[in-house]
Amino acid sequence: MSRLHGMVRTRPSAQNRPYRIGVTMSEVMRVLDEPEQSVSLNAFSDLKKGNPAPYWLFRGVCACWGLDTATTTLDLITVSENATFLLRIDGADEGVVRVSQPGYVGGPEAVASEILWLNALHDVDGVNLINPVPTIRGTFVGTVRDGNGVGWTVISTKFVKGTVLEDMDNPAPYYTTIGAWAAKFHEHSRHWKQPRGFKRFNWDISDMVGPSPRWGRWENADLNDDERALCEQALWKAMDVVMKTPRTQQTWGLIHADLRPSNIIKGEDGTLTIIDFDDAGYSWYLYDYASSLSFIEHMPYAPELAKSWVKGYTEVSGAFSGAQLEVMSALSMIRRLQMLGWTTNHREDALPEELATTQASGSVQCARNYLGNSLWLLQ
Repeated sequence: MSRLHGMVRTRPSAQNRPYRIGVTMSEVMRVLDEPEQSVSLNAFSDLKKGNPAPYWLFRGVCACWGLDTATTTLDLITVSENATFLLRIDGADEGVVRVSQPGYVGGPEAVASEILWLNALHDVDGVNLINPVPTIRGTFVGTVRDGNGVGWTVISTKFVKGTVLEDMDNPAPYYTTIGAWAAKFHEHSRHWKQPRGFKRFNWDISDMVGPSPRWGRWENADLNDDERALCEQALWKAMDVVMKTPRTQQTWGLIHADLRPSNIIKGEDGTLTIIDFDDAGYSWYLYDYASSLSFIEHMPYAPELAKSWVKGYTEVSGAFSGAQLEVMSALSMIRRLQMLGWTTNHREDALPEELATTQASGSVQCARNYLGNSLWLLQ
């Protein structure tokens, strides 16, 4: 066992202990520690939101977390880079189960590293994060085998009650907090000592918009020749800025990379909670600014969000220089086209309809704005 997996193991606390014992240890052993194989999330392509999980997944999750199959349900929330399912026990919302594509960006070790950093961030004052739930074996990561013997990496987190910021008419009032939390994450990352075996991927330009980007080529989106040329011109302008940015302890490190409204929940008491660390990896720290505006840069309210984020960040880390503002804006332009590529091979229902139908035209609008004034979102 690697040192990494040793550090991820824990004795379940009263808050995070497995939900309920309802299967035998022999069943547990059959669904854990299976080898990863190459397969896609097409296994869930026929499911719609609210549909029950395939039986192999349901049974495997119950085995990993010691759940009683008679009182447990597991229903689809959404399919994106992963498939997420709502876990209910006796009809009550208890958790969210995330199922990763076998082998996706590092496999089980990368997922274990994600949870390790998440747990470390719980020590940051004033930040609210989801709580991962350990399996009955004490690890936070389990493996469930499908009918073909393929192992799928699964984690479970406690259910967070509230409203996703994406579902709010105007999340701008909360972006000051989001910016402040990003600054706290970055300060933590600059000083955190990663354990041996820690494994997360990079968000470099080639991973975003290169010839073989992680999520799909923006060039395959529904654009005409003039629109594609305009976007390409904006991309080259942005890349010229980013490629000249040095990578130092102050500019590059481990980041959340997806602090956007769909990953933050507002509780009934107004408390915000970050719920997803799946995209956490190494990149420019200011990429967190770009990712916070994912899919919405073209919306009328986007400048208000951008300025609120900057306000929150600077309250923690001090004012940005003019050069930093240029880098942030360049990364935002790159991110916009990166996520346009994302739309070319993801389900439309992964985004609200208003955003899903305007990504191509909105990207052209952003490119035009950026070429006219690189700081357009901040003015």
